[in-house]
Amino acid sequence: MYERRHETVASKAVFLRRMVNHILVAFLLVVCALAIGVSGYHWLAGLSWVDSLYEASMILGGMGPFNRLDSNAAKIFASLYALFSGLVFIALIGIVLAPIAHRMLHIFHTEGDID
Repeated sequence: MYERRHETVASKAVFLRRMVNHILVAFLLVVCALAIGVSGYHWLAGLSWVDSLYEASMILGGMGPFNRLDSNAAKIFASLYALFSGLVFIALIGIVLAPIAHRMLHIFHTEGDID
């Protein structure tokens, strides 16, 4: 996927295409994580679809819960979803920053080569 250490640095067009691809993967991950949260809040907490979307978005975005949860199943789901959301956030940062970090390291590596 990326160029190897003996290859030249990718062009800006290749780098931008790579960034777009990584951002699309990150977006799909957010959509999947949001779908899990919306479904769980709707079926386990009994919230409406809109309230479920709002609650899942707030948790996934790091803002915290909004609605009061009464059942134990809903509280357990909310706890697990909050932990899952934290891991999704870490994964998203890695996915989006990977091409940037690779390009920077590759540029530093090629600048230091003495032939």
